[in-house]
Amino acid sequence: MPPPDSRPLPTRDGVGPSCVGLPPAGPWASMAQFLQERFAAIAPQEWARRMAAGEVVDEHGVAVTAERPYQGGMRLYYYRSLPAEPRIAADEVVLHHDAHLLVVDKPHFLPVTPGGRWLQETLLVRLRRRLGLDELAPIHRLDRETAGLVLFSVQAATRGAYHALFSQREVLKQYDAVVHWRPGLPLPLTHCSRLEGDDNFMQMREVPGEPNSQTQVHLKQVQGPHALLGLTPHTGKRHQLRVHCAALGLPILHDLIYPVLQPPLSDDITQPLQLLARTLEFRDPLSGQMRRFDSGLRLSLQDS
Repeated sequence: MPPPDSRPLPTRDGVGPSCVGLPPAGPWASMAQFLQERFAAIAPQEWARRMAAGEVVDEHGVAVTAERPYQGGMRLYYYRSLPAEPRIAADEVVLHHDAHLLVVDKPHFLPVTPGGRWLQETLLVRLRRRLGLDELAPIHRLDRETAGLVLFSVQAATRGAYHALFSQREVLKQYDAVVHWRPGLPLPLTHCSRLEGDDNFMQMREVPGEPNSQTQVHLKQVQGPHALLGLTPHTGKRHQLRVHCAALGLPILHDLIYPVLQPPLSDDITQPLQLLARTLEFRDPLSGQMRRFDSGLRLSLQDS
């Protein structure tokens, strides 16, 4: 995906254009036919409206009309739109903002980026609209259900340097989790395993083979049937902390996916997943200085 400033449609209301690649060849007589088949959930009348409004263009910025013949190998850009989204009541908190970095405390249930049924009610779009930063982009991700620290790149020119910190595992990440306690488990410990996608797309699973994930686990406090753990992941696999805690017999409180998927999945704002991205620490690739950011949020055994 090209950087935001090279896309042929500007950011609108905090949302950048989406992009779809056209196969080299196909049975479609027109661009409109391809879009109607590729996105069958969108009515043909809606595509006609978007095209008439100039909201669908090719990679050169040329408007795509309903009659334009199909041209394979190109990219088309368009604006996503969704029906009215329910407001996620909790607000994000900006902890740090400079010319290169934005650090934010994300509340539970707020997605970081648009996807599925979420567009305006996402952390990225909220921040773009609130701060007027069209180039803003997340440097890493958190699950929608997880609260805590998210780092954003403010400008495309320096984004790669900060992305490299995460890809090269040069960021110390520390999480807190409230779990169902299992007495007798020797802590601290380091849990290593191989994680791969499950047949159910919502889950990851541990499989035999060379480990590709590692988490340090230490005990902070025990109260009744629950415990507060400190978790330090040394890798960044999807759902890693949730899978590792469940594998140790310490499933995270209010986790509806691990160890067992519990459909129907629905948000209960009174019972958020008890997982918090608490601390991020790294050497700044531009200044060379050590930087540490701490979440203002807390998990409490008193509330579990």
